[in-house]
Amino acid sequence: LEPGFSAEESSSVPQKKHRVLVGVTGSVAALKLPLLVTELLKIPGLEVKVVTTERAKHFYNAQEIPVTLYSDEDEWQLWKGRWDPVLHIELRRWADLMLVAPLDANTLAKLANGVCDNLLTCVIRAWDLSKPLLFCPAMNTAMWEHPITAQQVEQLKGFGYTEIPCVVKKLVCGDEGQ
Repeated sequence: LEPGFSAEESSSVPQKKHRVLVGVTGSVAALKLPLLVTELLKIPGLEVKVVTTERAKHFYNAQEIPVTLYSDEDEWQLWKGRWDPVLHIELRRWADLMLVAPLDANTLAKLANGVCDNLLTCVIRAWDLSKPLLFCPAMNTAMWEHPITAQQVEQLKGFGYTEIPCVVKKLVCGDEGQ
Protein backbone atom coordinates (compact mmCIF):
# COMPACT_ATOMS: atom_id res chain seq x y z
CA LEU A 1 0.00 0.00 0.00
CA GLU A 2 1.07 3.54 -0.62
CA PRO A 3 1.91 5.60 2.49
CA GLY A 4 -1.16 7.31 3.91
CA PHE A 5 -3.68 4.80 2.46
CA SER A 6 -5.43 2.21 4.59
CA ALA A 7 -6.50 -1.17 3.19
CA GLU A 8 -10.14 -0.03 3.25
CA GLU A 9 -9.40 3.13 1.28
CA SER A 10 -7.32 1.36 -1.35
CA SER A 11 -9.98 -1.30 -1.93
CA SER A 12 -12.54 1.40 -2.75
CA VAL A 13 -10.31 2.99 -5.38
CA PRO A 14 -11.66 1.85 -8.74
CA GLN A 15 -9.16 -0.24 -10.68
CA LYS A 16 -8.66 0.35 -14.38
CA LYS A 17 -10.40 -2.25 -16.45
CA HIS A 18 -8.25 -4.05 -19.00
CA ARG A 19 -10.00 -5.01 -22.20
CA VAL A 20 -9.11 -8.17 -24.09
CA LEU A 21 -10.50 -8.93 -27.52
CA VAL A 22 -10.36 -12.65 -28.29
CA GLY A 23 -10.35 -13.71 -31.92
CA VAL A 24 -11.33 -17.31 -32.69
CA THR A 25 -10.90 -19.07 -36.04
CA GLY A 26 -11.93 -22.36 -37.63
CA SER A 27 -9.46 -24.72 -36.01
CA VAL A 28 -10.85 -27.65 -34.02
CA ALA A 29 -9.09 -26.02 -31.05
CA ALA A 30 -11.95 -23.48 -31.10
CA LEU A 31 -13.91 -26.03 -29.08
CA LYS A 32 -11.94 -24.70 -26.08
CA LEU A 33 -13.31 -21.16 -26.49
CA PRO A 34 -15.79 -21.49 -23.59
CA LEU A 35 -12.97 -22.63 -21.29
CA LEU A 36 -10.64 -19.85 -22.47
CA VAL A 37 -13.24 -17.14 -21.86
CA THR A 38 -14.18 -18.59 -18.46
CA GLU A 39 -10.53 -18.58 -17.37
CA LEU A 40 -9.94 -15.04 -18.65
CA LEU A 41 -12.97 -13.79 -16.72
CA LYS A 42 -11.40 -15.06 -13.49
CA ILE A 43 -8.74 -12.34 -13.81
CA PRO A 44 -9.87 -9.33 -11.75
CA GLY A 45 -10.51 -6.17 -13.75
CA LEU A 46 -10.55 -7.93 -17.14
CA GLU A 47 -13.30 -7.29 -19.69
CA VAL A 48 -13.56 -9.71 -22.59
CA LYS A 49 -15.27 -9.63 -25.96
CA VAL A 50 -14.98 -12.25 -28.72
CA VAL A 51 -14.78 -11.95 -32.50
CA THR A 52 -15.45 -15.21 -34.31
CA THR A 53 -15.08 -16.36 -37.88
CA GLU A 54 -18.01 -18.21 -39.41
CA ARG A 55 -16.01 -21.47 -39.55
CA ALA A 56 -15.10 -21.25 -35.85
CA LYS A 57 -18.81 -21.34 -34.94
CA HIS A 58 -18.84 -25.02 -35.94
CA PHE A 59 -16.71 -25.97 -32.91
CA TYR A 60 -18.40 -24.32 -29.91
CA ASN A 61 -21.86 -23.52 -28.59
CA ALA A 62 -22.43 -19.75 -28.57
CA GLN A 63 -24.73 -20.20 -25.55
CA GLU A 64 -21.64 -21.21 -23.53
CA ILE A 65 -19.87 -17.90 -24.21
CA PRO A 66 -20.76 -15.51 -21.33
CA VAL A 67 -19.50 -12.35 -23.09
CA THR A 68 -20.44 -10.39 -26.20
CA LEU A 69 -19.70 -12.44 -29.30
CA TYR A 70 -19.34 -10.67 -32.67
CA SER A 71 -19.33 -12.17 -36.16
CA ASP A 72 -19.42 -10.98 -39.76
CA GLU A 73 -23.17 -10.39 -39.63
CA ASP A 74 -22.73 -7.83 -36.84
CA GLU A 75 -20.32 -5.77 -38.95
CA TRP A 76 -22.94 -5.26 -41.63
CA GLN A 77 -25.94 -4.79 -39.32
CA LEU A 78 -24.26 -1.99 -37.36
CA TRP A 79 -23.41 0.18 -40.34
CA LYS A 80 -26.37 1.75 -42.15
CA GLY A 81 -25.05 5.12 -43.25
CA ARG A 82 -22.05 7.40 -43.63
CA TRP A 83 -21.64 8.49 -40.00
CA ASP A 84 -22.50 5.17 -38.33
CA PRO A 85 -19.81 3.37 -36.33
CA VAL A 86 -17.72 0.76 -38.15
CA LEU A 87 -17.54 -2.31 -35.92
CA HIS A 88 -13.99 -3.42 -36.73
CA ILE A 89 -12.72 0.08 -35.92
CA GLU A 90 -14.80 0.31 -32.74
CA LEU A 91 -13.44 -3.04 -31.52
CA ARG A 92 -9.89 -1.94 -32.32
CA ARG A 93 -10.42 1.18 -30.24
CA TRP A 94 -12.07 -0.71 -27.36
CA ALA A 95 -9.38 -3.36 -26.84
CA ASP A 96 -6.13 -2.98 -24.92
CA LEU A 97 -4.89 -6.36 -26.13
CA MET A 98 -5.94 -8.87 -28.76
CA LEU A 99 -5.54 -12.62 -28.43
CA VAL A 100 -6.22 -14.80 -31.48
CA ALA A 101 -6.72 -18.31 -30.13
CA PRO A 102 -6.80 -20.50 -32.05
CA LEU A 103 -5.32 -19.10 -35.26
CA ASP A 104 -6.01 -21.62 -38.02
CA ALA A 105 -3.88 -22.08 -41.15
CA ASN A 106 -6.41 -20.29 -43.36
CA THR A 107 -6.55 -17.13 -41.26
CA LEU A 108 -2.77 -17.22 -40.72
CA ALA A 109 -2.33 -17.12 -44.50
CA LYS A 110 -4.85 -14.28 -44.83
CA LEU A 111 -3.17 -12.18 -42.15
CA ALA A 112 0.33 -12.75 -43.52
CA ASN A 113 -0.85 -11.53 -46.92
CA GLY A 114 -3.03 -8.63 -45.81
CA VAL A 115 -6.36 -10.20 -46.73
CA CYS A 116 -9.23 -8.77 -44.71
CA ASP A 117 -12.46 -10.39 -45.87
CA ASN A 118 -14.24 -10.91 -42.55
CA LEU A 119 -14.75 -9.06 -39.28
CA LEU A 120 -11.78 -10.70 -37.53
CA THR A 121 -9.28 -10.07 -40.31
CA CYS A 122 -10.52 -6.46 -40.63
CA VAL A 123 -9.98 -5.85 -36.90
CA ILE A 124 -6.45 -7.24 -37.19
CA ARG A 125 -5.68 -5.28 -40.38
CA ALA A 126 -6.75 -2.08 -38.57
CA TRP A 127 -4.97 -3.06 -35.32
CA ASP A 128 -3.12 -0.33 -33.41
CA LEU A 129 0.43 -1.68 -33.47
CA SER A 130 1.25 0.08 -30.19
CA LYS A 131 -1.03 -2.47 -28.48
CA PRO A 132 -0.11 -6.14 -28.05
CA LEU A 133 -1.53 -8.76 -30.37
CA LEU A 134 -0.88 -12.39 -29.41
CA PHE A 135 -1.61 -15.31 -31.70
CA CYS A 136 -1.81 -19.03 -31.00
CA PRO A 137 -1.37 -21.12 -34.15
CA ALA A 138 -3.43 -24.31 -34.10
CA MET A 139 -3.58 -26.73 -37.01
CA ASN A 140 -2.80 -30.31 -37.96
CA THR A 141 0.89 -31.21 -37.66
CA ALA A 142 1.18 -31.75 -41.42
CA MET A 143 -0.11 -28.23 -42.01
CA TRP A 144 2.15 -26.82 -39.26
CA GLU A 145 5.22 -28.48 -40.81
CA HIS A 146 4.57 -27.13 -44.31
CA PRO A 147 7.36 -24.64 -45.16
CA ILE A 148 4.94 -21.79 -45.88
CA THR A 149 3.62 -21.90 -42.30
CA ALA A 150 6.97 -20.85 -40.83
CA GLN A 151 7.19 -18.01 -43.35
CA GLN A 152 3.70 -16.80 -42.45
CA VAL A 153 4.37 -16.97 -38.70
CA GLU A 154 7.55 -14.94 -39.23
CA GLN A 155 5.56 -12.41 -41.26
CA LEU A 156 3.15 -11.88 -38.34
CA LYS A 157 6.06 -11.57 -35.92
CA GLY A 158 7.54 -9.01 -38.29
CA PHE A 159 4.37 -6.94 -37.85
CA GLY A 160 5.11 -6.91 -34.12
CA TYR A 161 2.64 -9.62 -33.12
CA THR A 162 3.65 -12.17 -30.48
CA GLU A 163 3.44 -15.91 -31.11
CA ILE A 164 2.26 -18.22 -28.35
CA PRO A 165 3.96 -21.45 -29.54
CA CYS A 166 2.17 -24.71 -30.29
CA VAL A 167 2.33 -27.62 -27.89
CA VAL A 168 2.94 -31.28 -28.70
CA LYS A 169 -0.08 -33.47 -27.98
CA LYS A 170 -2.46 -36.03 -29.39
CA LEU A 171 -4.60 -34.25 -31.96
CA VAL A 172 -8.34 -34.74 -32.50
CA CYS A 173 -7.58 -36.58 -35.78
CA GLY A 174 -5.51 -39.11 -33.79
CA ASP A 175 -2.08 -37.88 -34.89
CA GLU A 176 0.57 -37.04 -32.30
CA GLY A 177 2.47 -33.81 -32.90
CA GLN A 178 2.46 -30.02 -32.76
